[in-house]
Amino acid sequence: MRVLLTGAAGFIGSRVAVALADADHDVVALDAMLAAAHGPDAELPADVRRVDVRDAATLAPLLEGVDVVCHQAAVVGAGVDAADAPSYSSHNDFATAVLLAEMFAAGCRRLVLASSMVVYGQGRYECPQHGLVDPLPRSRTDLDAGVFEHRCPICGQPVSWRLVDEDAPLRPRSLYAASKTAQEHYALAWADSTGGSVVALRYHNVYGPGMPRDTPYSGVAAIFRSELEAGDVPRVFEDGGQMRDFVHVDDVAAANLAAATADIDGFTAVNVCSGRPISILEVASALSDARAGAPSPVITGQYRSGDVRHIVADPARAEQVLGFRAAVDPREGLREFAFAPLR
Repeated sequence: MRVLLTGAAGFIGSRVAVALADADHDVVALDAMLAAAHGPDAELPADVRRVDVRDAATLAPLLEGVDVVCHQAAVVGAGVDAADAPSYSSHNDFATAVLLAEMFAAGCRRLVLASSMVVYGQGRYECPQHGLVDPLPRSRTDLDAGVFEHRCPICGQPVSWRLVDEDAPLRPRSLYAASKTAQEHYALAWADSTGGSVVALRYHNVYGPGMPRDTPYSGVAAIFRSELEAGDVPRVFEDGGQMRDFVHVDDVAAANLAAATADIDGFTAVNVCSGRPISILEVASALSDARAGAPSPVITGQYRSGDVRHIVADPARAEQVLGFRAAVDPREGLREFAFAPLR
């Protein structure tokens, strides 16, 4: 099978390329090599072509004979600065629109789209009295007082997190999240109008070897790693009880391989997660404990406006439709990550 892979030099894309090649697929690897993702002096890997997906004229001939496109390329980050909106819109949404148009022209009708948990917004919560609710954003007054849990919008009592499945409403709360939601919507409309197949992989917190260090693309696990390597103390925001799903990059690559070879019609969204919830404090502690003599994490009580309190994924659909189940338990994977090379 011939696969066109965008973002092929990135943290996730490079592992996807290896997984596809190991499965004897012919990979056409592309990357725009944006400085924000790779650094200003990064060299283009020998097996990757420097291509901006927005450049239709360059992209079109590369799609000839391609059976499936695996679209990893995107600008990521917190997405809270309004000035960054054009960049997200251009690199994520417009690029996806160009890609879909050129796929149609080339007769390629299968897409694997790298999406994200951020499309779910705050996650899913349940009130003991009122059942599933959509809580209001946390107030600055509560956060300043160290009250970090969401409250029921009806009775005001604290609510508990629940697993988020793929049928949850999409409520993007950042520019990045809005751009990933738009990518999914373009892909859904394209699938409906062309009879094409789209599997949107909603990645949760990805970590592993080769993760970017000290860039907007760095995750919290890499930030804790950098603090420990500098002889510093990992600083945990809020009370450390924020729940997440950390999934190893090799599991993410396996999910892409499963999606690329799956026989699925129309548009299907799938959580890519470990299925093993873990708190941010546990993440920091796992990294500290793995490094002999390293300091224990410190809970700062600080917070960032707009941060999500809890978001934990339901892995059931991935296993049902792709036969995918993550192999790496984050509690084991994070201990290995404590010494893994970073980019």
